[in-house]
Amino acid sequence: MPAFDLPTRELERYRPEVQEPPDFDGFWRDTLKEAAQTDVLESVRPAENGLRLTRTWDVTFRGFAGDPVRAWYSRPAGVGEPLPAVVEYAGYGRGRGLPHERLTWVNAGYAHLLMDNRGQGDQYGNGGATPDPHASAPGGPGPAARGLLDPRDYHYRRLITDAVRAVAAVRALPGVDASRVAAVGNSQGGGLALAVAGLVPDLAAALVTAPFLCGIRRALDLTDASPYGEISAYLSVHRGAQEAAYRTLAYMEGVSFARRAAAPAHFGVGLRDTVCPPSGAYAAFNRYGELTGVDPRKEIHAYPYNGHEGGDAVQVRRQLDWLGRMLEPGPVSSPPG
Repeated sequence: MPAFDLPTRELERYRPEVQEPPDFDGFWRDTLKEAAQTDVLESVRPAENGLRLTRTWDVTFRGFAGDPVRAWYSRPAGVGEPLPAVVEYAGYGRGRGLPHERLTWVNAGYAHLLMDNRGQGDQYGNGGATPDPHASAPGGPGPAARGLLDPRDYHYRRLITDAVRAVAAVRALPGVDASRVAAVGNSQGGGLALAVAGLVPDLAAALVTAPFLCGIRRALDLTDASPYGEISAYLSVHRGAQEAAYRTLAYMEGVSFARRAAAPAHFGVGLRDTVCPPSGAYAAFNRYGELTGVDPRKEIHAYPYNGHEGGDAVQVRRQLDWLGRMLEPGPVSSPPG
């Protein structure tokens, strides 16, 4: 796919205005306050992972409305001191999978919490274990359109709340340095990490790659690829629902969360990305931190000939180096014998 969005020089200075609802902050303050009324941890059970150098626990924490949300908590075996933690959010349609799948952050010396996506996990990967008991509001069959007509009913109100609660959950787990917690994600996970950066004021770092839900209105004009295509498909049938949908999506806009974020941030974007158009990532990056009164450390890496995969393993290595400077992970264990 050739480059289809703005030229690079325009992306680098792209700072679009966003239509924020006047009660944006109150909406999220009330949503998170309600979720925080219950203790965050429900259960923490050792899990067999087939690995000798990594220990894993099956965690259930309470997310939106106190609903149980599953996660894998892993850390290097044989390391007792508190470690900085990475909370990772999975992509659209993917669940938490199996405990041995994602080991990069553990091998780098971090405690690692991988959050399950409520009501997802059936499109690819190895499944999930978290239902969404609030998914009956009007909307399309896919998560991107569930409850689309009202922000209180929308799937991403629940998923973003879960993501914020995941940070509280990892801070309550043993062996975690609660002052050094980073949010990490690609695609949908990148959108969640960005929302967390805007909603958790003392987050230590955010790593955001190819974020979904950034520059939403422009993305709907540029691409029919899923997940945005699911929203377009719904509106193609429900022709009078456009304004209600736009109002709902304005509460989930990643650029609005980015404006409120203060944590150091590392972005990645493929300039030929037709799933999450690069103008959304640049809009979030360029306006990141502007409402906080501080100048957060931030950097962005663009891959001109890549699509939604972005920099792939090259980007991950850049993330490892950058986060190591931000959080200084602890030592990993030595091989037995």
